[in-house]
This record gives sequence, C-alpha cells and structure tokens, in this order.
Amino acid sequence: MKNEKITSREVDFGKWYTDVVRAAHLASYSSVKGCIIFEPNGYALWEKMQSVMDGMFQETGHSNVYMPLLIPESLLQKESELIEGFAPEVAWVTQGGEKKLEERLCIRPTSETLFSDYYHNVVKSYRDLPLKYNQWCSVMRWEKETRPFLRSREFLWQEGHTVHETREEAEEETKQMLHVYETFFKDYLAIPVITGKKTEKEKFAGAEYSLTVEALMYNGIALQSGTSHFFGDKFARAYDIRFKDRNNQDAYCYQTSWGTTTRMIGALIMVHSDDNGLVLPPKIAPVPVTIIPIGESDEVMEQVDRICHLLKEAKIKVSVDDSKKSPGFKFAEAEVKGIPLRIEVGERDLKNKKITMVRRDTREKISYDLDCDIVAEVTSLLDTIQSDMYQRALKRREDLTFEAHNLEEVKEIMDKQPGFIHAMWCGDPACEAKMKEIRGTKSRCILENAKAIDDHCVVCGKKAKHHVVWGIQY
Repeated sequence: MKNEKITSREVDFGKWYTDVVRAAHLASYSSVKGCIIFEPNGYALWEKMQSVMDGMFQETGHSNVYMPLLIPESLLQKESELIEGFAPEVAWVTQGGEKKLEERLCIRPTSETLFSDYYHNVVKSYRDLPLKYNQWCSVMRWEKETRPFLRSREFLWQEGHTVHETREEAEEETKQMLHVYETFFKDYLAIPVITGKKTEKEKFAGAEYSLTVEALMYNGIALQSGTSHFFGDKFARAYDIRFKDRNNQDAYCYQTSWGTTTRMIGALIMVHSDDNGLVLPPKIAPVPVTIIPIGESDEVMEQVDRICHLLKEAKIKVSVDDSKKSPGFKFAEAEVKGIPLRIEVGERDLKNKKITMVRRDTREKISYDLDCDIVAEVTSLLDTIQSDMYQRALKRREDLTFEAHNLEEVKEIMDKQPGFIHAMWCGDPACEAKMKEIRGTKSRCILENAKAIDDHCVVCGKKAKHHVVWGIQY
C-alpha cells in the first residue's frame, strides 16, 4: 500500500523528492531563507557517511584540521580566478557588534585561501612535505534557488587540501582521492558513477584541471557528486608558498583540493527511494536492522531480547521499536525511514516456531525458523540487499545511457527521456554552449582513454578530440 503522504515519483519527481525528505524526517525548512534544519534521521545519515569516509581518509594518510569561518577580503583576492568564480555566491560580514569593519569578511564558500595562507607560514623545507589535511565543516554560498540537501545556502561538507613537493605527487593525490570517492559511492551508497575530467569551462575556478564523480538519478538527471582538483603551483605563487628543495633552492609547492557534500543524501534519495519513502543501502544506514514486537507477551519480548542480543554481539547495529504504537504504524514508520531490514516477532509466528524478516528495498516478506542462525541469516540478507540495490541502480543507469551522433539525436533523447549521452566533441567552447541550448545539457566529464564513438564533433561536425558524457544537471 502506497504512503499517502508521498506524491508518486512518476507524477511529480520534484514534489516526490521533497515529500520523502519530510516524511522520513530528514530535514525541515527553517526561518533562515535557503537553509535547512537537519533532523535526527538526516543528521544520523550524514554522521554515518562522515564516519566511513573519514576512515578512508585516515587510511590514505590524511589528518583533520579546522580553519576559521571568516576570510578577509584581501586574502580572498590574492587568487583572481577563485574570487571571480565565487563572487556571485559570496556572503559578506561588514559589521561586528555596533562597529563597522575596516575590511569586509567573507563567510567561507570554500577554504583554499585559508589553507594557502596557513601553508605559507608553515612550509619551509621539502622535509615538511607533504601535508595532507581534511576539514569537516559548513560553508555558505548565496544560491538563488534552493532544495534540501541538493542546493542550499549553508551546507555541510568535507574539503581536503594537500600540499606536495612535486607535480607528480600532487597529481597522484588528485587521482587517488577521486578513486576514494568512486569506491565510497559504489561500495557504501550502492550508486554507480562515472569518473573523468571536467572541461575547461566546467572546472573549479583556479584549478589546472578538475576530476569529477558523476551519478545519474532515477529521473535521468545528473548529479555532480564529488570533485578532485589539481592546482599545480598556481595558489603557491599567489600566496607565496615556497620551500627549500633537495638542492637547497627556493621552489613553489603543488596543491590539490577535493570535496563531497550533503548532496550525497539527495543522491541516495533520488537513486534508491520509492513512493513509500526512503530506501537505504545497509552499509550506510545508521541502523540497518529494526525489531518490531507484535504484542507484549513474555514469550514475544523474550525472543526480541534474544535476537537483539545476538545481533549486537555480532556488531550489527539494531533497534527495537517497543513503543505503544500499533504494529501497522510501526511497520510504516520503519518503511518510510528506509531501515533496510525489519524483523517481526509475533505470537502467531512463534506458535509455528517462525519469525518474519521484511526487506525494505523489495518489501519482500521472508519466513525463517525460530532456531535459525539469526546472525548468519541477517548478515547474508543485508549483503544481498546491498548488492541488489547497486545492480538495480546500475541497470537503471544503463537503460538511461545513450549515444548521439548529431544535435538532432541529442534533442530527441533529451525531449523523450533525459539521461547520460555519450557523444564526441571537438573541444570548442562554442559547441559546448550550443549543447546547453538543448534543455540545459552540459558536459558532465571527458572520458580519458575511452574509445571514440565517431571521428566528428556531435555539434559542428569537425574533427573530434574528446569522448564526452553529457547530461542535464541538478
């Protein structure tokens, strides 16, 4: 039975998305325009993501730091491309208490300037390098149109900033962190992604080049889900980050930055969820299993306690809904919250020495013997759910992936059903702009070393240089 609070995604995808956010109590709107309140369910999901990713960062040799919220205007202006790229979105502090500030302070839209200023002060010798830092924080960008998790004025993210002795080392870092993101999306979020290089027009302001992780939502719209940027020595020259090299000569260092945001929560919703609410992959669910007693008899509660104890002993996080609500209400609540697996323990099943497990992703009910190896069965089922969710998302992406050989084909595809379009490009920004005229279609990434589809540009027909994936973006 469909959740009546949630609009069907086939009827209105945008309304469906907002309904799921609200029904699952992930976020609510605040009195601060363009900013959301993270409710417990939404923040728990971010904490789980943060925990997993932070472990991956630590394994690759990174340490967490924290930089100030405010950036002096003079510091921001040292790198002209960066300030030009972010100028329309910057929020400024002009007064402290009752006193007007002598210099405007920007609320960080990103922290390259602060890290660069810090590195200028602490990097003196090649022996100091590399410095591989990450920051978990919020940033502010004055977006015109906002939507919970996908685009808000204040949002949570992580931003890695590293400094290296050589170009080769920095480029290796840029690629490594892109791979970390790709692994996280596939193995934990159960979301298939494509990776590649951003075009010159779409790269991060101030970067030599940007690498990107691109995911396709259920409705065929693309979501930039993580980026890794190589700066070369551009910021080092702007902020005078010099060190004594191995020959005792002055040299400029090489830098990278990379980041992901709470947009990943939006991606989870739009790739996996359905008309009954949130659907979460077990590996990223804050609580992958919930036990729901049906009735309050001693026998029922004894079995609930037994199963709960066994799962906790096996380090499987589990909750018990022993509230006074009706069983039907509890089932619906577990479903809308996206809990991957619920275990129902009721007197009728116990008389037959059975318990019931219900998958959230398929809503399939499975009966198990009461004396089964509950830990093994739950572990196996959670693994199956995780794998099945990835395979369904992969098939959906494949079904919405197309090839185009001319503009007419691009238009026909985008008018009928948006998705990823593979097409060749000559490298001319004018052709990139021409593609945008078709429902806002943009280059998502250049696939390096990919097989050519044609020898000509999809737009102008001239000799092609790049195999590009195109799409409409959030």
